[in-house]
Amino acid sequence: MQIGAIFPTTEIGNDPIVIRDWAQAAEQLGYRHVITYDHVLGAVHADREPRLEGPYTEDNPFHEPFVLFGYLAGLTSTLEFATGVLILPQRQTVLVAKQAAEVDLLSGGRMRLGVGTGWNWVEYDSLGVPYAGRGARMDEQVELMRALWRDPTLDFEGDYHRVDRAGLLPRPARSIPIWFGGFNELAFRRAARTGDGFQFGGAGKPFLRQWTRLKELIEAEGRDLEGFGAEASVDFSAGPDAWRSEFEAWKDAGGTHLSLRAMDTAAELVGAKHVGYSGPQAYLDALEQFAKVVL
Repeated sequence: MQIGAIFPTTEIGNDPIVIRDWAQAAEQLGYRHVITYDHVLGAVHADREPRLEGPYTEDNPFHEPFVLFGYLAGLTSTLEFATGVLILPQRQTVLVAKQAAEVDLLSGGRMRLGVGTGWNWVEYDSLGVPYAGRGARMDEQVELMRALWRDPTLDFEGDYHRVDRAGLLPRPARSIPIWFGGFNELAFRRAARTGDGFQFGGAGKPFLRQWTRLKELIEAEGRDLEGFGAEASVDFSAGPDAWRSEFEAWKDAGGTHLSLRAMDTAAELVGAKHVGYSGPQAYLDALEQFAKVVL
């Protein structure tokens, strides 16, 4: 099973040396991949109709995933870079395909694109994209991106996109893996139809049940489970005994990836406790302690 780490994007700060040190420490300790979350804007939650139900506000900073990965690609040699998840429907499809291809090329094939529909309708509005219909839009986006990575030129007309005899250059040397993320049946069905993998929001019995359900859906689609990735995450606050047990449970269930989450922001969302990380060294210490137990 491949072990990774979630980039503490909302807490690590803006010092490029600190960010470099974190990624290089992860690589040196034996972590195989890095996941980063995505939000372009944070929004005030008060006095909204409909309500904003997600955990992040205008006070939570997010580093931009593609720029971050472009930076880290030149500072590492083995880490895979995964978005977990990129809010795909609010972004321009062809531009995302171009950006992902560039990271994959510059990193030597280390890009994994995790995508989802998100929850922040204010962010959609601010980017000039309708919030309604985002699921159907994302389905078409995935189809188009794979065609752009594969074909020199294409003539594509869908419900949301038109590409008139055009193509990307440079193209990646492969079709970049597209994983889905989410918490509901719609996300599981989407992944079962067309995904290369799925990123679950945590670990433990609820997520094992979700993985069981997703495997049923993959089988119902007539797809082979071989090669389909499944990632869970375990929070640092759970402690070494829980790390070990979650690792074994996920491995026994056929999970392929497990990542460490060491970040207090939105800890309640994953049922975690606040640790009180006190500066950059605390995140490095978390990487090291987890590695000693699991790697």
